[in-house]
Amino acid sequence: MSTPLRRRLLWSAALATALASTLAACATGPGAGGSPTSSADPQARDFSGIVTEPPTGRVRGTGTVLDVDGEVQLCLGGVAESYPPQCTGVPLIGWSWDGVDGSETSGNTTWGAYAVTGRYDGESITVTDPPVLLALYDPVRPDDPTGGIEGDATAAELTEIQDDLSSRLGSDALTLWTERGYVWVQVVWDDGQLQRAVDAEYGDGTVIVLPALNEFDAS
Repeated sequence: MSTPLRRRLLWSAALATALASTLAACATGPGAGGSPTSSADPQARDFSGIVTEPPTGRVRGTGTVLDVDGEVQLCLGGVAESYPPQCTGVPLIGWSWDGVDGSETSGNTTWGAYAVTGRYDGESITVTDPPVLLALYDPVRPDDPTGGIEGDATAAELTEIQDDLSSRLGSDALTLWTERGYVWVQVVWDDGQLQRAVDAEYGDGTVIVLPALNEFDAS
């Protein structure tokens, strides 16, 4: 599968499973933030150091559940196209394959694609509900965070921001791409702090932050 296609599939899955309340509403295009600060600048902020508050309610995420020797994780980003697959994801606590359809096993590895519900503490997800086979999952489609309005950044500006953001987020960026005049970045979770930070750095409505885990019953 090509990288652009994989990114589009990940974006479609993120939109399909996210709730509108978890997405930050954005303006029509780049604000007055100007060109991004180079990551080589010692004053540049390392976005990967931002500590977000865990959600208070349950979250739901979709992806590949990978179990290697009993160590189970939910892979929200890319998955290596090997056999068995390989990925780095969020550890799952309390996962059981009992009664779960759609899995495949090779050697000491078992995996399958599911919608997983649980409580996220910032490091791991404690499973609270039976998983749903992704092929049977019927998500609620959220609103478009851009309001359907095209961004007005140039291709050169978007490329510069994408490269700078990639270097400053590192592995915290599950996927990162440009589309419709915006830079889009998917992360495991954001309580709004990362969105505010990139707004301040690059201008309101330039970068759209999408959480892969979506809170749906905050308490």
